[in-house]
Amino acid sequence: MLHSEITEKIIKAFYKVYNTLGYGFLEKVYENAMAIELRKMGFDYRQQQRIKVYYENEIVGDYYADLIVNDSVIVELKASATIHEEHEAQLLNYLRATQVEVGLLLNFGKKPEFKRLIFTNDRKK
Repeated sequence: MLHSEITEKIIKAFYKVYNTLGYGFLEKVYENAMAIELRKMGFDYRQQQRIKVYYENEIVGDYYADLIVNDSVIVELKASATIHEEHEAQLLNYLRATQVEVGLLLNFGKKPEFKRLIFTNDRKK
């Protein structure tokens, strides 16, 4: 699996943060805690990285990815009851708009859950 060594460690950090903080905080709290865990694991990461969206070579909007790890995995954090289709679509759009091919959707809901998405660069136009 593409970047599995990185995603496995990110998921490990996710469960550590979830087990420590539990359910009910805002996404920003989880984002900051994830940043601490990623730093302790030795990853390079950026928080709230701007992603420009283009239409016919013109910028039509901006997104902000919660975390980009080692320039190879976009991490989108949620604190929702469950992962929804819209959350997956949001992460997929981040992957489409960048050269990053792997995304993790981490939900700090009542029950921790995650999804791994891949959108390879050969499918991007």
